[in-house]
Amino acid sequence: MKKLIVRALLVIVVLLVLAVVAVAFFLDGAIKRGVETVGPQIANVEVKLDSVSLSLLSGSGKIKKLVIGNPDGFKTPHAISVGLSSLSVSPGSLLSDKVVVKSVRVEAPEIIFELGAGGSNLQRIQSNLTSDSLPATNTPSATKKATKKLQVDDFVITGGKVTLATSLLGGQSYTASLPEIHFTNLGTGPDGITAAELTKRILSEITRESLKVAEKLVSESAKGVLDSATKNATESVDKATKSVTDVFKPKK
Repeated sequence: MKKLIVRALLVIVVLLVLAVVAVAFFLDGAIKRGVETVGPQIANVEVKLDSVSLSLLSGSGKIKKLVIGNPDGFKTPHAISVGLSSLSVSPGSLLSDKVVVKSVRVEAPEIIFELGAGGSNLQRIQSNLTSDSLPATNTPSATKKATKKLQVDDFVITGGKVTLATSLLGGQSYTASLPEIHFTNLGTGPDGITAAELTKRILSEITRESLKVAEKLVSESAKGVLDSATKNATESVDKATKSVTDVFKPKK
């Protein structure tokens, strides 16, 4: 009898482990599919996510290589690239109507601000984000997924860099640090916040802060080009003046 009980317990443990792995695999895949589906719908650019790992036991997870592409007409490889992000969720909320995300930390995002004759890539994305139009969800499964809400207690983006790339300033690129972006208590009310609303808010803030940095870079780089041009012009005038002066100097 004792052996039977032990065996039964072992079978239950194995089944629980398999269930956790299966559910975790499903959630990981669902998150990846959700990001790569909702992102393009909102920002109107390609969004790629390499992988997501989430432990149902601890609630901790990692997101690897998130890349937000450029609108049509821009030449740089992407607009935003994030190598690694970490998150922590409340495991008990994963199967409820409202998933509680305790923290999200985005490390060292790389943002490319590409400036062209018709504006910038980030401004184009920002314009797309201001649109409230989202594809209709008519199917029962889509409607069910749309009702899933989030609560994000703490969201930090830190160590980011903005690179200015433009052909208007001799094709040179300029890089500066992105100020830390910090959100707290998103969707804490009973209605929570949808994945689409969260994505729009985060991307809008990244774009807004990046535009500030890029504007400063444009000003500084333009000043540098102007100073260089002025210096070259001054040197040319000095050389010409010296040459003319040398002609009229009395020869010894």
